[in-house]
Amino acid sequence: EVQLQASGGGLVQAGGSLRLSCAASGFTFDGYPISWFRQAPGTGRQGISCISSSGGTTLYADSVKGRFTISRDGDKKTWYLQMNSLQPEDTAVYYCAADPRSCWYPEYWSQGTQVTVSS
Repeated sequence: EVQLQASGGGLVQAGGSLRLSCAASGFTFDGYPISWFRQAPGTGRQGISCISSSGGTTLYADSVKGRFTISRDGDKKTWYLQMNSLQPEDTAVYYCAADPRSCWYPEYWSQGTQVTVSS
């Protein structure tokens, strides 16, 4: 059974940083691409970053490019989203997700972790 657990959210001032973690089980480390999504109040869920199953390719939405970095640690079987220069518009519930075939239409989801950026 594939399970994902996201953590690391919190309250931060504008310009600050947070690192989200996604711990996974139920599949091999190189088996699935891992994505990060976010959902702000009153909006749909938005895909913001993805790392390929090999780790060789990373993708970012324009809204986070240059500020967020996706990475992974094979020893810990954990994926990360380093978020720098956070702005109030980054306030959202963040999710990690996995699917054997797709970054942007994943089958498996973590629970959300709240990120709140104050101005």
